[in-house]
Amino acid sequence: MAKNVIVIGSGFSSLSASCYLAKNGYKVTVYEKNKTIGGRAGQLVRSGYTFDMGPSWYWMPDIFEKFFNYFGKSTTDYYQLDRLNPAYKVFFQDETVSISDTLDKICQEFERIEPGSAPHLRKFISKAEKNYDIAINKVVLKPGLSPFELVTPETIVRIDQFFKSISGEVRKKFDNPKLVAILEFPVLFLGAKPDKTPLFYNFMNFADFGLGTWHPRGGMYQIIIAMKSLAEELGVKIVTNSPIDNILVENKSVSGVITRTKTLKADIVISGADYHHSERLLKPRFRQYSEKYWNKKVFAPSSLLFYIGFEKKLDNVEHHNLFFDVDFKDHAEAIYDRPQWPKAPLFYANFPSVTDSSMAPEGGETGFFLIPIAPGLEDTPELRAKYFNIIISRFEQLTNQRVRKYIKFKESFCVDDFTEKYNSYKGNAYGLANTLAQTAFLRPKLKSAKVRNLYFTGQLTVPGPGVPPALISGKLVSDLIMNNR
Repeated sequence: MAKNVIVIGSGFSSLSASCYLAKNGYKVTVYEKNKTIGGRAGQLVRSGYTFDMGPSWYWMPDIFEKFFNYFGKSTTDYYQLDRLNPAYKVFFQDETVSISDTLDKICQEFERIEPGSAPHLRKFISKAEKNYDIAINKVVLKPGLSPFELVTPETIVRIDQFFKSISGEVRKKFDNPKLVAILEFPVLFLGAKPDKTPLFYNFMNFADFGLGTWHPRGGMYQIIIAMKSLAEELGVKIVTNSPIDNILVENKSVSGVITRTKTLKADIVISGADYHHSERLLKPRFRQYSEKYWNKKVFAPSSLLFYIGFEKKLDNVEHHNLFFDVDFKDHAEAIYDRPQWPKAPLFYANFPSVTDSSMAPEGGETGFFLIPIAPGLEDTPELRAKYFNIIISRFEQLTNQRVRKYIKFKESFCVDDFTEKYNSYKGNAYGLANTLAQTAFLRPKLKSAKVRNLYFTGQLTVPGPGVPPALISGKLVSDLIMNNR
């Protein structure tokens, strides 16, 4: 008789685990607290404007393809991908820099800014490509059970890269602060400062310059729709508007869950919800990690987000835009070292309708603005309004246009929303930072050490934050279950 699995949450990692288990004969039901699936990868549709509410960068296309290939499918069976050119645009105080769709073009741009930098960039990306192969095909496919998982012939010869920082290496080879900022930017996806991120993680630079930036037509939510379709095809049942109140334990083994209206029996429970919240669904004696443990951890940022419908096409912007016209170091310190609202925030703006007309009404533009901030900060309407005015004023100045009068509507999302909608610890947006002390076996475990048949998946466990790692996390936890580990 097939084992009955209950999965809490319907984000990327939960849907991934559900598909793998259903493919291998398990009876799987997913319970989602909100009215729509996707977790942090939700979608907002209003007045003809379509917004990805969370993840908006499609990197590492090979990871998505491998996921669907396992089930005899391809991404093209579900959605159409376009490679962006330029991949993104970076606004500095005195100029803009475009990152194109090939390394040759990017080298030309680097050489324009800092003569002699192109050979250093090629060498840096070559090393990053080798690290990418090792990371994606070996390191991140380990379940984080033992430090010896990291010991391979390939990692041994690169052991120094785990004790050097990306920032240190970049600054040895590149002098221009603009190039430094561009090369340090990708590790923000890992949720840590560049000077605290091991050099080995420069594989993110290969993901950026080598594999490119893509866009699924219709937005990132198309991936969630694709995974839902695949899951249901495999027999997974998905139930929305069903928050889980408790995880039941009998004889130190999971026995089911309690929703607002019923008790549901299960042989196995996987929580893809926030790890801290998931353990709060257990009685205290069954929790692995104390409040003190979580409070000491380095969390990736939260975010202040704005979803804006513009009644005109905007000028001088690309699909992805980074606004690095202020001091990167000061903003990073406001997130990690002295948590506070930044005085002069960097921000990101995403206009998917620049390349995908389906995401805005004719003549309009869909705008998504993001300011990374420390988790747990005070969140008030007044602060949201203050920071909107700060960034929209800079946006107008740097793009040389006036846009406020063309705003049809504006919605915001911040720390309190992350907490309320996703049960997110301190309202974090990206989980735990991938510092050396929070890598692989040092992250919260996929399998409970106190309750049999209770598992966890997602950005607070192995391998870490980001959409591709979430897909991998679902595979890792399903492998543990299938191998009875």
